[in-house]
Amino acid sequence: MKLGRFPRAAIGLAASLLSVMAAAQSGSQGLNIPENIQFVGKQDPAVRKATAIVNGEVITESDIDHRLALLLGPNRPQLPAEELPRARAQVLRGLIDETLQIQAAAQQEITVEDREVEQYYSGLARDNNQTPQAFAAYLRTMGSSERSLKRQIRGSLAWQRLRGRWIDQFVSVGEEEVQAMIARLTSSRGTSEYRVGEIFISATPETAAEARANAQRIVEQVRGGAQFPAFARQFSEASTAALGGDLGWVRSEQLPPELASLVTRMPVGAISDAIEVPGGFSVVYLVDSRQVLVADARDAVLSLMQLSVQLPANTTPAQAQARAQQLAAATQSMGGCGRAADIATAQGAELISNDQIPVRELPPQLQQMLLGLNVGQVTAPFGDASRVSVLILCGRDDPEPAGLPTATQVEERLREERVNRRAQRYLRDLRRDAVIDYR
Repeated sequence: MKLGRFPRAAIGLAASLLSVMAAAQSGSQGLNIPENIQFVGKQDPAVRKATAIVNGEVITESDIDHRLALLLGPNRPQLPAEELPRARAQVLRGLIDETLQIQAAAQQEITVEDREVEQYYSGLARDNNQTPQAFAAYLRTMGSSERSLKRQIRGSLAWQRLRGRWIDQFVSVGEEEVQAMIARLTSSRGTSEYRVGEIFISATPETAAEARANAQRIVEQVRGGAQFPAFARQFSEASTAALGGDLGWVRSEQLPPELASLVTRMPVGAISDAIEVPGGFSVVYLVDSRQVLVADARDAVLSLMQLSVQLPANTTPAQAQARAQQLAAATQSMGGCGRAADIATAQGAELISNDQIPVRELPPQLQQMLLGLNVGQVTAPFGDASRVSVLILCGRDDPEPAGLPTATQVEERLREERVNRRAQRYLRDLRRDAVIDYR
């Protein structure tokens, strides 16, 4: 299929800079919009067509259905009827951007081979403890498809490679900038930083009640298992929506007062309720926290064994609790990991071991418990009416004392930030130059 032309993209990122300069000079005043708007014709501005042809490439209803299912994830939270059209429209915008990214990479003679997509897809299947065939069936049970995920993989790899070219061609970082960054890090040693995600829903006094209700529904869906970054990309009206709502590492004083006091009191992994802020409502997700240039115990790497007992169908909660107590009694006095296999056999338990588990990758409820254990000790049992488990701490490698990043590391970080900004400007140019026919 012949791809559309990209006049600005073809001459690289220079035009991006021109467009930014022009916007800065003209501002919103140059649009000549009358204060008293009167629409001409009968078209309802609230109507949004469902599919699109992007520079000759078709995005179908099925594409939107499958990507929306992939967005909602395996728990498939039920979107309220009034939010579904908006969600589908936002998914369509994401598919349009993805199509433009693939086309732009092809214009620059960047290709992603089918075998590379298959390799990445197989890796995702392994991460879910499934074969590629079983993973495809799993995606279908979600209402999505193997094809939709592979297209997303292809778009991500193509865009990543296009961005990679810019690092050498367009991005430069001076020695003075690197040293200034190191000086700022040194002066902030020991202060707290927070990795924050945000979803912002705008509101006026007339729409405040509806906006709050919409934001709170998002909170409930994320707490029910939906992925926060996916919902941020689809629903947030903040500039960070394209990054999954990620504000990066920030200090409390860099946040609005309404959010700052909340973030400092939230446990890691928590989702806030809808919070009223100037202009609307925010939902905050505390991804992580740290102290600048201070070693964090959660950077430790653990060697763990897990004993799990599969419970019969129709097990009652009381029976599950009794079985969990039995497993706890057998493991608490076993004297370390050396007898784990014998205990597993005696208890009819499955034994799994892993010697490279970063504490940060564990659920927050287990992190503090494991950090408080000595080698050979066992966690409290956890699980539900279908399965109960315990973890045995077999070893622990504590993190190295924190130090300043090297000049090379700081330079790489600054380069990545600048590439991200250029990528956003470049994508705006691609949207402006595209021929998109909505059907």
